[in-house]
This record gives sequence, C-alpha cells and structure tokens, in this order.
Amino acid sequence: MLPVDTDAFLQDLYELRRIGTFKTGVHRPTYSPQDMESRHWLVAKLTECRLDTAIDGIGNVYGRHRGDGPHLLVGSHIESQNEAGWLDGALGVVAGLALARAGLPVDVCAFADEEGHYSIGLPGSRSLIGDLTEDDIDRARNRTDGTPMRDALRAAGLEGLPRRQLEPGRHKGYYEMHIEQGTQLDNTGLRLGVVTGIVAIWQWRIVVEGQQDHAGGTTMAERKDAGLSAVRLLAAIDAEFPRICGQRTTWTTGRFRLDPDAPNIIPGRAEILFQFRDVSVTVLERLEAGLRALVQEANRRERCVITLTPLSKMVPALCDPAMMQALSEAAEELAPSAWQTMPSGAGHDAQVIARRIPASMLFVPSIGGISHHWTENTRDEDLALGMQVLHRAAERFLAS
Repeated sequence: MLPVDTDAFLQDLYELRRIGTFKTGVHRPTYSPQDMESRHWLVAKLTECRLDTAIDGIGNVYGRHRGDGPHLLVGSHIESQNEAGWLDGALGVVAGLALARAGLPVDVCAFADEEGHYSIGLPGSRSLIGDLTEDDIDRARNRTDGTPMRDALRAAGLEGLPRRQLEPGRHKGYYEMHIEQGTQLDNTGLRLGVVTGIVAIWQWRIVVEGQQDHAGGTTMAERKDAGLSAVRLLAAIDAEFPRICGQRTTWTTGRFRLDPDAPNIIPGRAEILFQFRDVSVTVLERLEAGLRALVQEANRRERCVITLTPLSKMVPALCDPAMMQALSEAAEELAPSAWQTMPSGAGHDAQVIARRIPASMLFVPSIGGISHHWTENTRDEDLALGMQVLHRAAERFLAS
C-alpha cells in the first residue's frame, strides 16, 4: 500500500475540470461530446492504475482491480447538470482513482446520468445492480429536448455494448465521497460530514385543467383559470407542509408550465412537477397523505379539475454502520472535532448500490452551500483532507 497522493488527486480533479469548461464550472450533459470525452479520459487514467477498464452499454465507466480481495467499490458520476459545478460527482470518481493509485483493492465506477438528463432515475447504478430493463431504456427521453435515450447511446458510440453488472460476493462495501451541496458544514466551520442516510425523493405531476379563453372578454366570475388554481394549490402546500414535515424535509416545485404561455390568454392548463424529500418513510407517507388531501380540497373549491400522478417514489438508504464507523474514526484522527454525522439531502447512486452491498458516504464542505451552479466550489485543503480520511477509512474497513 502507498500513501494517498493528494497532489495527484487535486491535479486529476483540475484536469477533468478542463473538459467541458463553462465559466468556473463545467457543462457535460449525459452522452454529450464533452461527457464522452471525460469518460474516455477516465478510462485512460484507470488503465494507468492497472485496472481493467471499459465503458459499458449504458455509459458506465468501470475499472476492475486485478488482484485478490476483499474489494471495495468506489465511485460517483462525471456528467454534470447544464452549466453547473465542477465537483458534483467528479469528486467521488477521482477519489476512487486516487485509492486505486495508492494500491488499494478497489473497483472504480463512474455511473451514467446520475444527474437525471433522461427520464429514468439513476440509470447507471440501476443498470449495475440489474434493475434497469431494455424497456426502461426504450421509454427514456431527454428531459430537455425529448431525444430518445437509444438515439443518444447510438450517437455516443455505445449502442449494442453489453451492460456490466455487480459480481455477487465481490465487494465488501461501497464508498462515495461528495460535496455536501448544502450549508451545514460551511456555516459551522466543520470540514467533514459522515453521512448517516440518503433521502428518498418522491416526485409528482400535478395537472390543472381549466378553460382557455380571452383575457379581456371573459369576466372574472366566468373564468376557469388553471394558472391561478395551480398557484393557490402550491400556496396551500407551502402553508400545510411545515406542520407535517420532518426536521430535514424539503419540497420543491421544479417545473411550472402554462398552456398556452401567452399574456393575453387565460391558461387552460397548468402542469407542475413537484417533489419532496426525507430519510423517513413515515414522514414521506405523511406528506403524501397531506398532498392528496390538499388536492382533494382544491378540487372541491376550485372551478378547475386537478389530477395528481406519482412519477417516482424512491426508498431512503441508511448508511452501513461499520463503514460509517471507519469514516468517523479516520475523521477524528485527522480532523479532531472538525466533523459531524449528518444525513444527505440529495439523492446519490449510493442509495441504489446500498440495495445490494453495504454503502457509506463522506461529505466535504460546499462554499456557501452552492451546487448545481457554475460557482460551486470547495477549498483545496478540504478536498485533500477528505481524500486522506477516505483513504484511511477504506484501509481500516478492508482490514476489519
């Protein structure tokens, strides 16, 4: 075993940052030329570390350690949101590369489309555990321009390639290092977060059907304004949810579309994509019941018809206690009293992998809590410390 080379780790991060540069961040949407360039860059890097490496039929880059186990799986993703940050996902993949360079028995994976550019959640990690069907891929479309995933795979040179799956019994666990994407660490001056669990995201489509009509000729008493009915429902949700949520629950209206979207026409239809997140299934079920009750009440009160459709209901993932313990001990050794345990408010591939093998995550601070924006950043000294802690925890866990 070699000491982890934090200088090479930082150099790799900055080298990857130059692929798809956008201002101080990156633009590497899934299967784009920039994304594929980054995947081929990673193949070369992992091959240099003597891992057997290839890109599979969903776009996962997988580097397989040639030696004896027990083995760890380490990774994240390297595509980005549009015009977004340079560390989200890339940090965990390059951390795996650093562990491989240090001689640890790790497999490294960069999962495809964790950022959700296509209409199936976490397809890369789901494919690896055998939970993604060919029909799922057939139905998937790009959320921005409607391109079928099949067409994108063909254009990226991935059509017809086999999809790798986890080898039963090979891995003792999965580690993922990630930026926090929130303010808890940065606001308190702490440098590390040992993740206790990963939230589930429950996503919904809310459709409000009214009557499209003339904005001047239709009196207020006659209107069936889908836009106003939608706004009133969202205001009711925002008033009710604080009374029924958990300590770290979040809810978001991520999309609000009116049809037609014109200043002189009363909208006849509104479509909303709405989600809430929590680590507790009990809380999630309470929020669902509250949402359904609010929709029922709105249908009683409004002139419009509102329908609620579930799009996805993920399962929260609790992190493995032994893997968390290894991270906690390493954090206390290298950064005494400068770390805490905390849940993850974002979804990650780790929650999918946790359905097959033990999994755990380590957070480093996000400056100002900013993520999914090109100003996303973390101090080099915090990145290096996180790498040292992950390395020591991986050694300790493998030896346990």
